[in-house]
Amino acid sequence: MIIGCPKEIKSEEYRVGITPDGASELKRDGHTLLIEEGAGAGSGFSDDEYLKADADIVDRRSIFKSADLIVKVKEPLPPEYDLMKEGQALFTYLHLAPNRELTDVLLRKNITGLAYETLEKDGVLPLLLPMSEIAGRMAPIIGAYYLQKFRGGTGVLPAGAEGVRPARSVILGAGIVGMNAARISNGLEMETVVLNRGADKLRKIDEMFLGRVETLPLTKANIIEEIQYADILVGALLVPGGRTPVLVRREMLRSMKKGAVIVDVSVDQGGCIETSRPTTHDDPVYIVDDVIHYAVANMPGAYPRTATMALTNATLPYIKMLADSGIDGAVESVGELRSALNTYRGKVEHPTLAETLKA
Repeated sequence: MIIGCPKEIKSEEYRVGITPDGASELKRDGHTLLIEEGAGAGSGFSDDEYLKADADIVDRRSIFKSADLIVKVKEPLPPEYDLMKEGQALFTYLHLAPNRELTDVLLRKNITGLAYETLEKDGVLPLLLPMSEIAGRMAPIIGAYYLQKFRGGTGVLPAGAEGVRPARSVILGAGIVGMNAARISNGLEMETVVLNRGADKLRKIDEMFLGRVETLPLTKANIIEEIQYADILVGALLVPGGRTPVLVRREMLRSMKKGAVIVDVSVDQGGCIETSRPTTHDDPVYIVDDVIHYAVANMPGAYPRTATMALTNATLPYIKMLADSGIDGAVESVGELRSALNTYRGKVEHPTLAETLKA
């Protein structure tokens, strides 16, 4: 199979879909690897490293023209829509629920759209997990940075000081993002509160942190109560394939502290804060009602070396399945890949996505 890996064009996105080691493994299996010139540079991988792995370095147009399978990190952007060819397969983070335009392009071109974020195995999302870990660990650090007064924040030191209370971090959701955000918030000695609908994950947090992290049911009343005292509010919800429910409405921001920081990690799927809109690393924040909003849609891209290696460790086995068995054969025989299937032969295949888009 011909596998293509283009350079990411999203603003300040430095990750790459395949590492040189990954390319080498696929080449040993008899596949052809087309890597765009400079695709790995942002993650610290030179073109020479890909050449040593026996990959071919080509231009962007050649990749989209020749490849049977395109492997990326982020969803295609408008400049790439016309490059995708009829019947091609695409394996990447798609996040189609809030992106009807891209969905329509994939359907019109009969693109087999396989989404990292919906691939499920034994109740776990293994291709989302490494990036969720990184984004979750980043969220309190980013929030702490913007708490500095000269950045517009509350001016509260995350760890506090002798006789002075630390900052308060409120986390909505106790999945991989929320769990990792709680870990770092607690490590920074912030007062940390996690809200979640399911009691099992709250119980796990209680056991993990020995009561040092407060846990509460994710109810409207508790959200209204807790955000009043939050210096940092982390949105950490996920509905695989669907749009994230909005839990914090604009009118609720008025009760928050002036200079409080919202880090909405769930913005990829629409965000759980009504006032969230996707931002980029080169322009990451904006202010609504005196509350700082950080809503970068590719947070792990800030640490591309770590993120790329973690992602490829998770995706490579599935790329090999797709290449070895062929797209149709792999989709039919591997349950995890069926769960990753978002668009196929001109139809929306993922049930949650279909319900969200009413497709």
